[in-house]
Amino acid sequence: MTEEHLDPASGAPLVQAPAQDIRIAGCGVWLPPRAPVAQAVAAGLCDEALATATAMVSVAVAQDEPAPEMAARAARTALARGGSDDVSLILHASFFYQGHDLWAPASYVQRVAVGNHCPAIEVGQVSNGGMAALGLAVDHLSAGRRAGAAGRRVLVTTGDAFRPPGFDRWRSDPGTFYGDGGTALVLSSQEGFARIRGLATVSAPELEGMHRGDDPFGSAPFSHRPVVDLEACKKDFLTSRRVTQVIAASAAAQDAALGRALAAAGAELADIDRFVLPHMGRKRLRAGFLNRLGIGEDRTTWEWSRGVGHLGAGDQIAGFDHLVGSGSVGPGDMVLWMSVGAGFTYSCAVVEMLERPGWAATAGTAGAA
Repeated sequence: MTEEHLDPASGAPLVQAPAQDIRIAGCGVWLPPRAPVAQAVAAGLCDEALATATAMVSVAVAQDEPAPEMAARAARTALARGGSDDVSLILHASFFYQGHDLWAPASYVQRVAVGNHCPAIEVGQVSNGGMAALGLAVDHLSAGRRAGAAGRRVLVTTGDAFRPPGFDRWRSDPGTFYGDGGTALVLSSQEGFARIRGLATVSAPELEGMHRGDDPFGSAPFSHRPVVDLEACKKDFLTSRRVTQVIAASAAAQDAALGRALAAAGAELADIDRFVLPHMGRKRLRAGFLNRLGIGEDRTTWEWSRGVGHLGAGDQIAGFDHLVGSGSVGPGDMVLWMSVGAGFTYSCAVVEMLERPGWAATAGTAGAA
């Protein structure tokens, strides 16, 4: 359902069929304590002008918790809320280092959070990893339903810890401050408190060099730089390209994903009640989403996300968990999830609330540990 199909005559994207009533049965987030941005500025870790432009307040910073362990903690919460551990597929998405070389973090999540023997698979695609995993989960459940195997569930998890020396959460990607944490989503082909009305992913591979720059391919991690520097890669990429062309290519792919998800849901942008957007700084968020689409900050999770930071692949699950847990959405509301990841890939999902789950009444602000 997430592959792009083009009209052979016009070349325009065809409208995707809606998901076969795939539902969200549970969600969960595990976040460590927050580190104030003001303290980072005072300590010389973050530039004051950049902090002002982002308008971020704090980010979640793990102490000793490994990224997959935070994902597993979120998974246990999501499974408990979902009321069942009958999981037929586990998909774990991540952005940065998971703590070991040549290792399968999805299998760790499976062992400590689920304990069964279904397939457990890792999903990449950087910041769009959670949404990419969502698409694979919907496809898996839809195929199972067509084959008469309804009743199983898919667990999607994300987990990241943006630790030095390889990553500088304040400077590796200027304009976005990175937070640590784990998220989880349980999807079902039979029951749940919300359903996926429409889902689409569109790629713009002509932009893949944005996070590669002019560096040759390395023989090992951090062959070229000891610390991730996405700004340097971006500058290299733009030396041979017009900024306007890059912006246009990005906007076209984002618009295509948005249009297809809304069409599959049988909805218009005006029908959307709340928006879950990437946890970028305010300047980037306004340029990439709010101003382009005419969305007010009060209709998004901004006031919460500015205190959490960019969770790698997990922003959309975390933002939705916050809306549900805080009672900000109820039956009949439609929530639009939007995501973008290096590659570049753009995903959108339209999620309809069917009921307010029992755990939401006492959950308060989602996921803080």
